[in-house]
Amino acid sequence: MSERSLVAAVRHLGGDVLQWGWEQLGRIGAIGPHNRRARRFGAFGEGSAICFPVATLYGERSIRLGSRVLVGPYAVLSAGVSPDHVPLHDPVISIGDRTVIGRGSGIVGHERIEIGDDVWTGHHVYVTDANHGYEDVSLPIGLQFAAPRPVRIGSGSWLGHGTIVLGGATIGDHVVVGAGSVVTGTLPDYSVAVGNPARVIRRYVTGEGWVRVDDDPARPPLARSG
Repeated sequence: MSERSLVAAVRHLGGDVLQWGWEQLGRIGAIGPHNRRARRFGAFGEGSAICFPVATLYGERSIRLGSRVLVGPYAVLSAGVSPDHVPLHDPVISIGDRTVIGRGSGIVGHERIEIGDDVWTGHHVYVTDANHGYEDVSLPIGLQFAAPRPVRIGSGSWLGHGTIVLGGATIGDHVVVGAGSVVTGTLPDYSVAVGNPARVIRRYVTGEGWVRVDDDPARPPLARSG
């Protein structure tokens, strides 16, 4: 075997070993319901997993996961402001059964974030009930906390890649939020919304199916599915 062939063979073997090792780290590092770390959570349902590596995991006692929840790698799950913070609600963050949180996403709750069953998100989705104030010009904005406002995401909904959900937002059941949208208000059940701020462009109407919603403010709201 030539020197070049030998070097190539070593590189290929080394690559295989590294890939195998990383896969094993992923399996070992994932947090499952029987993992010691899972005992810190308010609830950690059967069949659920938080994939390795985790970017940030904080305030587990105020986080409840349903069954068969999957949280992708590099995710942030954060509940509360500091170690001595006593939340006004328990849990601060609740995630329903069979929900999938995409890779690199962040869920940061100070008071209340409720995510329903069968919610799926794309990668790099950010959900928070917190915000910053800016009124006091003598203080950095990062040190001025505004009052948190609860967030709810209804069951069966889909949040596209890069969606941002801010404090006070309510997303109904079976809602599609387009990639890159910013949700600041209320999105009704059985709707499709896009943009910054997100606006409804389709609604499901009983007997008609999915219909477009125009921009005419005088048009009465469409009836939702029963």
